[in-house]
Amino acid sequence: MPRSLRVKQDCLDQVKLAVRRNGFPSQRSLAEEVGFALTTVSNFLTGKPVDYVTFTEICQKLALEWREIANMDFEVADFTEATDPEIPHLSDIHPDISPRYPDGLIPLNSPFYLDRIPFEEQATREIRKPGALVRIKAPKEMGKTSFLLRILDSAQRLGYRITKLNLEQVDQAILQDGDRFLRWLCANTTRQLHLKPRLDEYWDEDLGSKISCTSYLEDYLLKQVNSSLVLALDEVHQVFEYPQVAKDFFPLLRSWYEEAKTLPIWQKLRLVVVHSTEIYVPLQLNQSPFNVGLPIQLTHFNLDEVQQLAQCYELDWQGGEEAKQLMDMVGGHPALVHAAIYHLSRGEISLKQLLETAPTSAGIYQHHLQRHRITLNEQPELSRVLYTVMNAAEPVLLDPIQTHKLSSMGLIKQSRDKVTPSCKLYRQFFKDWEWKDN
Repeated sequence: MPRSLRVKQDCLDQVKLAVRRNGFPSQRSLAEEVGFALTTVSNFLTGKPVDYVTFTEICQKLALEWREIANMDFEVADFTEATDPEIPHLSDIHPDISPRYPDGLIPLNSPFYLDRIPFEEQATREIRKPGALVRIKAPKEMGKTSFLLRILDSAQRLGYRITKLNLEQVDQAILQDGDRFLRWLCANTTRQLHLKPRLDEYWDEDLGSKISCTSYLEDYLLKQVNSSLVLALDEVHQVFEYPQVAKDFFPLLRSWYEEAKTLPIWQKLRLVVVHSTEIYVPLQLNQSPFNVGLPIQLTHFNLDEVQQLAQCYELDWQGGEEAKQLMDMVGGHPALVHAAIYHLSRGEISLKQLLETAPTSAGIYQHHLQRHRITLNEQPELSRVLYTVMNAAEPVLLDPIQTHKLSSMGLIKQSRDKVTPSCKLYRQFFKDWEWKDN
């Protein structure tokens, strides 16, 4: 019997479900129950080695048969899974075991991340399929990038090569030129794979940039990697602002997805597309990548999830009344909920004070609200539209592009073809703003 064991990769979803099924709202609560360090329990739940006795005791607490989920030969598995031994697994980076200000990405292994069940399970299963396409959509600050990080970590543990491109990092001049944009995509994918760039050998002006880009992926990159390749495109909605580029780029993604149905080489490619709003660039149905593959729309936290997060921060919210009061102000908006619970856990403000000052310049959301205000100041027409929504007694019908832009900011929510403010915080902050003076 090996001195250490780890959970098999294909059993991780089963283990996470067992945690919830046995009444543990967080890794911390499980760690306290079994009497082990939080990092030890986190290692168990993420497929890292723990000693034999610890492994079997946690399995017993979760009503799991340890022999069925244990990888008895993990040293060999580690060697055969990794396509490049010098590239660490994502979940080996940035362990996070103490509270820090919840601003942006939540690192892997953080006890302050709420698993998005069943979304993570669905995406992980889909990414195993040849030629898969996963589409992740949610407004800003809803946890898309943190969610994506966990999907990519699962893929890397399967032995897949990972490339992640954030389209917010693309220069505006490049986004305005379709040829330059596709070269940027190929060059950065090559760089992340640690391969030699060979764009000039494959780029042919007579064939055009789309064929050249496709040839580069098919004849060079996909043949160079000895495993499946995940190409994750984050903040894809940036391309929506450049219709001429979008009308070429998105059908190209769809064509790669379709190629996998007939050509084995394209079955090695897994596409993950992340965006904040619906596409508003007109595309033919058979050319759009936004009506195929697995769609995942991240939602607001529900009451139970808000209580679970509070327990992660060791707040005693068992009755649920505090969670209800917070949700009455901010809904289940993940970033707003997380920020409130962080401040409350530090004892620097009471819930009553937090709620009273939330929509003011003295509240904890002042910088969040000010960022929205600056963005809206740059778009006076959009500001006036939001003013109308915030002061309306009934849902409002908006122009589709205005709806998409405000939805991507998370300021409104849609009900069929009309919109309302997404939460009381935004209504109270924006309804009295004199737009004409800004």
